[in-house]
Amino acid sequence: MHRQQLVHRLDLIYYPILAVVGVPVNAVALVILSRGRCGLSQCITNYLLAMAGADLLVVIFDVVLYRISYIFFRGSFLDVTPVCRIIIVLLNAATDSSVWLTVTFTFDRYVAVCCQKLKAKYCSRQTSAKVIASVCVISLLKCIPWYFVFGPRYTVSSVPWDCVVKEGFFSSPGWAVFAWVHRAFTPFLPFALILILNILTVRHVLEASRARRSFRNHSGGEKDDDPEMRNRRKSMVLLFAISGSFILLWMFEILYFIYVRITGVYYYKGPHDPVFILQQTSRMLQLLSCCTNTCIYAITQTKFREELKNAILYLVVRIKK
Repeated sequence: MHRQQLVHRLDLIYYPILAVVGVPVNAVALVILSRGRCGLSQCITNYLLAMAGADLLVVIFDVVLYRISYIFFRGSFLDVTPVCRIIIVLLNAATDSSVWLTVTFTFDRYVAVCCQKLKAKYCSRQTSAKVIASVCVISLLKCIPWYFVFGPRYTVSSVPWDCVVKEGFFSSPGWAVFAWVHRAFTPFLPFALILILNILTVRHVLEASRARRSFRNHSGGEKDDDPEMRNRRKSMVLLFAISGSFILLWMFEILYFIYVRITGVYYYKGPHDPVFILQQTSRMLQLLSCCTNTCIYAITQTKFREELKNAILYLVVRIKK
């Protein structure tokens, strides 16, 4: 099988596997985190819960209701144009929420580490709840225009079917501005913010570590065991794993958007077209990011692993009974 054909056929296997893995993985993360037994502050727990919920919605709306439905269940109720439009709006809103919740989590950790005066006021359960609600509402409102980007592919008995991008979307200056603004906010600006915040956080941690090590040396403290620095390192590992995963898996989506806008090639000719290959690769990696956070929690958080093991053992016992 040629490489082009392989990429063309891969979505027939990839998206069902992604749905089978993504839905239970994010659901398990929601259950474990909501129990509050992972040794995390309520503020961090709120952000991780919101991120898991947004990722779950992305899997449901984008992978299951949009892509799997289109591939395996053509002609269903989901293909009626108004329903298809609503699904597109919701999947974009869920994606935006997932991306910007990653940004707000990164900013929260930056404040917690680098801004001690602001930490007590900002890094709280109430503030995190307000930030999460604001991100979700703004993401939904921002994505409403996507409803008007798509029109029906054909009409049967006065019923419009399928969703296809209207021709005016690519020629209209207004829609061009909307497309650039949308991509600027998801994911260009989040990319920049996450990189900047991580660089500032790393610099602050390194400076604080040197100062603390020097102080402990002069005061005759233990050199090998510093609980404060150990807790800070654990927090940094979680932060960098989540933000690093986001950057790597969204990289191809950015490259695809830049390539399309520079070349002006908006349609692909078939499964052999490089534009199609780049588009499919970028979408697959982007959607994979909705399943990675739970793996990151399991790798970096000891208590999360313990809760996950307990949940698995409980299910095994129940199944045996």
